[in-house]
Amino acid sequence: MKYTITQIKGGTDNCYIISNGADAIIFDTASGENLQHVKDECSKYNMKLIVLSHPHFDHEENAEELSKHYRIPVAYNEKDDNIFDDYNSQPLKSYGIVGFVVLKLSLKVLAKTKVARPENRLFVKEGDTLKDYGFPDIKVVELPGHSMGSIGLLVSDDVILVGDALDNWIKPGMGHLYTDIEALKMTTEKIRSYGKRTYYYGHGKPTEKF
Repeated sequence: MKYTITQIKGGTDNCYIISNGADAIIFDTASGENLQHVKDECSKYNMKLIVLSHPHFDHEENAEELSKHYRIPVAYNEKDDNIFDDYNSQPLKSYGIVGFVVLKLSLKVLAKTKVARPENRLFVKEGDTLKDYGFPDIKVVELPGHSMGSIGLLVSDDVILVGDALDNWIKPGMGHLYTDIEALKMTTEKIRSYGKRTYYYGHGKPTEKF
């Protein structure tokens, strides 16, 4: 099945609507100040599901509001459930100058922003498909490292949405922020193993390679 992917930019954050005509899911939801923009885009479709790559504020902050508004569940990996209680349960580190700057800016917001655990939640794991929501060719992949429960979506045979496992702040590559750098390195190689695809990042423009 052929899907259409629409990028929604919210400042430096990206979220994506994946549609098959009238029906759609959204991958990540951007930060709170982007709520109306995200709602405006979602209102064009019959929304079926929200999928979170991980529950940091710039990906999750609008999830509960969208879930209630459209009466749909929020899917994420259970290994990240503790982040809703305390960001420091999975503290972030960084590498390189880009990572240093991004982490410094992120920590200021993370320290004062508590994201709401969705009431209507659905735990997903490696190999799960979204067939129950009308998207049988979309598969969940676990991409630990940025957070231990980070996930992405394999869309048909030619697209992967990676959240913050990879980023494209300046050039595409391994994500600059991590909870476990060795896990993130393994995740990067896992993504490479899927072969040629279009890569959709949580931060930065999509690319055909990294």
